[in-house]
Amino acid sequence: MTRSRAHANLPEPDGVRGHALGLHRVLEPAGVLPQAAWRLDPRPQIWSDEVRVGVRRLNLDAASFRQLAEAANHDPAAMRATVLDIVASRGKMQNPVTGSGGMLAGVVEEAGRRSPLGLKAGDEVVTLVSLSLTPLAISDGLADWDGRTEQVPCRGHAILFGRSIAARLPGDLPAELALAVLDVCGAPALTHRVVANMAAGRPVVAVIGAAGKSGSLSAAAARRAGAGTVIGVVPHETEARLLREAATLAPASAPSPGGLVDEVVIADARDPVGLAAAVERAGGPADLTVVCVDVGGCEGGAILATKQGGTVVFFAMATSFTAAALGAEGLAADVTMLVGNGYVPGHAQLALELIRTEPGVRALFERRIGEHGSV
Repeated sequence: MTRSRAHANLPEPDGVRGHALGLHRVLEPAGVLPQAAWRLDPRPQIWSDEVRVGVRRLNLDAASFRQLAEAANHDPAAMRATVLDIVASRGKMQNPVTGSGGMLAGVVEEAGRRSPLGLKAGDEVVTLVSLSLTPLAISDGLADWDGRTEQVPCRGHAILFGRSIAARLPGDLPAELALAVLDVCGAPALTHRVVANMAAGRPVVAVIGAAGKSGSLSAAAARRAGAGTVIGVVPHETEARLLREAATLAPASAPSPGGLVDEVVIADARDPVGLAAAVERAGGPADLTVVCVDVGGCEGGAILATKQGGTVVFFAMATSFTAAALGAEGLAADVTMLVGNGYVPGHAQLALELIRTEPGVRALFERRIGEHGSV
């Protein structure tokens, strides 16, 4: 479908209600949802149920940022050029290699009179939907991005649909910190739900990537929901030291006075047998294994580290769900596997409450933001 034909089939944004799912913004191919589309229409004029956000910062997801950095040999100019080319050609930020995007922060410029999101001009917001389905245009050439961090200073605009999700930036947290937390808020919310449903048995929870953003929040959420033992899996001693230091920051009055994790395991998550053995020595196999790393090849280890009848939650965008399904079959593993889709009702509120009340988790986030690196 050509661009001209696509526009010929669309009503102009003259007060006509758009489709709540954003189908009216899909340019090609026809008949798919915005996330699956190759190209979206990012023009700034809004339909009556849309919201236009003036973009201030993009937050690329960890898997996409890693791929972009490695493909460009960590050259900032090459990374900027790649992101600009993706957005210009696709009308959204969707890494064609990983298929993922991230999220953004900005200021509402205009809200359609029929928008159900409850936003108004001037609101500072974080979008809680992926950049892979959000119409986006960039106007500043990403001139202020140094390529060292997945948080990208940016000027441009983005469009939210009637069924999009956004949260106002909290006034008590730095914007960078709030964006980093809300970027991964689906992980702790789903972890909390799963653990709460099995908490009568004080389950053993293993978090792969426990010193990262989604991992540390998931570990805190697991303990908050009633986990008996939380095992934090990290790849090397530096990450292990961060977890141990985080444990010392929890005051006796904190909701999780036992610290962020009970056991710290150093293991390569891509080594299935080694990972499973290390988790077992720490008190496993796990009733629940949560995968929060931005590298592929961790599917088999997560399955082996989980007891028969247990559950594995995959939050990493680097996960091969074919490898997970066929791997579990080949291992005769009776495990329930869940895809963390990034949305659970109340997910933003839970994540922000954890960062406010768990000093160890906040320290991990602030350290990563300060070092211009995050996973």
